[in-house]
Amino acid sequence: MKQTLTLAVGVLALLFVGAQFFQPDRTNPPLEPSLTIESHLSVPAAVDSLLRKACYDCHSNETRWPWYSYVAPSSWLVARDVEQARRHLNFSEWGRYRKTKAMTTLESLCDEITARTMPLSQYALMHPSAQLTQQEIDLLCEWSESQIAAILSADNNP
Repeated sequence: MKQTLTLAVGVLALLFVGAQFFQPDRTNPPLEPSLTIESHLSVPAAVDSLLRKACYDCHSNETRWPWYSYVAPSSWLVARDVEQARRHLNFSEWGRYRKTKAMTTLESLCDEITARTMPLSQYALMHPSAQLTQQEIDLLCEWSESQIAAILSADNNP
């Protein structure tokens, strides 16, 4: 029994060490200022601060890669989450969105933070400051609604 346990621990240790040689790409794409959300929408300082604390690590090209994103297997999970998040919403690539995508994305932002499905629970667990208060959620939703209205207004004013 003791010998089997020792062998199992040894095999797990070897697998863990071996996994460290298979690291995902953690490179942030270059930031092009003309494409950022700030270049296309009015983003007050309070909103910018909230987006950066709760969203930008996954939903921008400005990801701050924490220590655990360098240790397999969590590195694989973090890299996958960031890749998927950037595909869904990327504040650094906002200028590439068509107006309809921008409006639906702003609407989804409010819906998901209101439902507390964003930020993801595993992210919020490791980053408690990313958890939004009701007041912060209200501020982000009011801002997103105002930006949708501004986009619609711009369409109606030649």
